[in-house]
Amino acid sequence: MSRTSGTTAQDFVPFATAALDFHRALNLPGGPLVTTRTELDALHAHLVSLHGLLDAHTARTGHLVPAEGERLRAARTRIWQAADHVHAAYHAAPRPGSGEVPAPEGFQAGLPEGAPGLTICQRHQRTADLVRRRTTPADLHAPFTGLVRR
Repeated sequence: MSRTSGTTAQDFVPFATAALDFHRALNLPGGPLVTTRTELDALHAHLVSLHGLLDAHTARTGHLVPAEGERLRAARTRIWQAADHVHAAYHAAPRPGSGEVPAPEGFQAGLPEGAPGLTICQRHQRTADLVRRRTTPADLHAPFTGLVRR
C-alpha cells in the first residue's frame, strides 16, 4: 500500500479489523474445538497493541476534549481487562505437545511455566507496568470504569 497525500494512519485500522474477521471466518468453523496457546498468544498481542493505541489517543485527547478522553480512558481500561483475561486463558489452556491441562491449583498459585514460550508473560508484564502508572486499582476493579453519564 503506497502512502498518498490523502492516506492517514486512520486508514489502517479497518485493515486490522478486516484481518481479524477474515481469520475468524476461515479458521474457527473448521478449526479445533479448544483455542490453542498460539492463538491466545496472538490475541493477547493484538489486545496489548490496541491498548497502546488507545493509550496514545487517551493521552492526546484527554487534555483537549475531557469528555472524549474519559470514554477513551474507560475503553483503554476495558481492553486491558480483556488482555488480562486472555493471559489467564493462555495459562489455563492445554499445553502443546502433551495436551495436559494445567491443574487449577497451580494456575491459581501463579506458578510460572518457564522459558522459552512465555513471551506472552513478558509482554503482559511490560503492559501491566504501564497500566499501574496510568490506572488506579479502583478503576481496574470497578464494575463500571470511569464513564460519566450526562
